Amino acid sequence: MHEGTYGERDVVVVTGAGGMGAAVARRLGSGRTLVLADASGPQLDRLVEALRAEGHAVRGVVTDVSDRSAVDELARTAAGEGRVAAVVHTAGVSPATASARTILAVNMVGTAHVIEAFEQVASRGTSLVCVSSMAGHYASPTREDEALLASAPAGDLLALACVAAVGEEATTAYILSKRSNHLRVQAAALAWNLRGARINSISPGVISTAMSKAEAESSSGAHMLRMLEDCGAGRTGTPAEIADAVAFLSGPGAGYITGTDLLVDGGQAAWIRCHRV
Repeated sequence: MHEGTYGERDVVVVTGAGGMGAAVARRLGSGRTLVLADASGPQLDRLVEALRAEGHAVRGVVTDVSDRSAVDELARTAAGEGRVAAVVHTAGVSPATASARTILAVNMVGTAHVIEAFEQVASRGTSLVCVSSMAGHYASPTREDEALLASAPAGDLLALACVAAVGEEATTAYILSKRSNHLRVQAAALAWNLRGARINSISPGVISTAMSKAEAESSSGAHMLRMLEDCGAGRTGTPAEIADAVAFLSGPGAGYITGTDLLVDGGQAAWIRCHRV
């Protein structure tokens, strides 16, 4: 707890009330005020109720991250609760559950909104972790396109030629959106550093969540699960393992880590680079 008014707690913001968001909230929330956000009111209410029953101080804010005004309001709400110590952005959609247009609006533009809005309320010691995906490491935009994905205003991202070229290909949209997350984090590190704050991304592999279950049951599911065997991992990851990685990046042991991406994928990306024929 930071020094200040008696009873005032540091604030942890978690976007996304799914498996990873819930695990992160439980890992980081003890002794702090949790501000949770999700586009689904019913899903958000269920998690808020569960966490309150476990003794957490928690507030839910229905938020569509693709709407900049909603994300700005979320940031103001969080700052009104106390010092924002950590922001963990897990909200996102996948090709099994969303169209290419929705994937780009939520995963790409939504992440840009979160980075920009929470920079305004970040202070010394604040950490933002954006949950991206190992899929972002598959992308291969040109150097020029990467520069635009990193620095174009959030409102202009969907109009970029490399984004428009995705068309209706949901998987391609997902891969590009996750690469954009990496690039936005890198580009934002300077501004966050100047506030004494840090920003990083995490790229999970296949994690046991409702979203990954939907992916496993999709047309690409067999390939995805076979990769887990081929790379030697032999299993999916768990939300708790992502929460542990987030806790490290958000904590004092990572005080000199910013502007980078941490792969938490059981070695899948390494296998793809070095061993896949």
